[in-house]
Amino acid sequence: MRLRLIAKNFLTYGVLALRGKAVAAFLLLASPVWAEPVTVLALGDSLTQGYGLPEDQGFVPQLEKWLTGQGVEARLINGGVSGDTTAGGAARVDWSLTPEVDAMIVTLGGNDVLRGIDPGVSRENLDKILSVAKDKGVSVLLVGMPAPGNFGPDYQQAFDAIYPDLSEAYQTLHYDNFFDGLGDATLAESQAYFQSDGIHPNAEGVKKIVAALGPRVIDLIRVSQQAPD
Repeated sequence: MRLRLIAKNFLTYGVLALRGKAVAAFLLLASPVWAEPVTVLALGDSLTQGYGLPEDQGFVPQLEKWLTGQGVEARLINGGVSGDTTAGGAARVDWSLTPEVDAMIVTLGGNDVLRGIDPGVSRENLDKILSVAKDKGVSVLLVGMPAPGNFGPDYQQAFDAIYPDLSEAYQTLHYDNFFDGLGDATLAESQAYFQSDGIHPNAEGVKKIVAALGPRVIDLIRVSQQAPD
């Protein structure tokens, strides 16, 4: 019974994360002028790491390829660790932000909600991550990982508020929902973009996620290029 409940919660998270999304429009200049290539660290969990996918089909390689197609030169570092929580990210952010890193995408929190970790604890961990980035002069794009309703509306509201609150406090860029690119699909339709576990997107799902998130990453690169040395 416990295994069935966990599996059900996983599927619920993967699918319900598609709901309640804000619609955002991002401006792309027709002929951008780029300075030297920017190094971007993607700090995350298995969604970032590319769990269950061929090496070239994960989030980071697909995003790098998408950026190249937009004429943007950037070197992406895959800082995804399967199973990682915000605590894991907070523990390794300092040594992960090596001197060559100019910007960071933070996609953490999914495993926190799957485990029902206190939103206050997750907030403290993400706060530490952003604080370290600020001290090192690294520009950040904070990507939301919305909570499903498994643990009740109070938990969901408290967790979902973490990302916009911290983004405002640290003046970072913010993207509402990692799964936004999958659109307002029905349960049956959304399953076509996930692996059999119902949590991790398949290659086609990653492609759609990248296409939606990519413009915000371009914004991040622009911001990092304008930041003082």
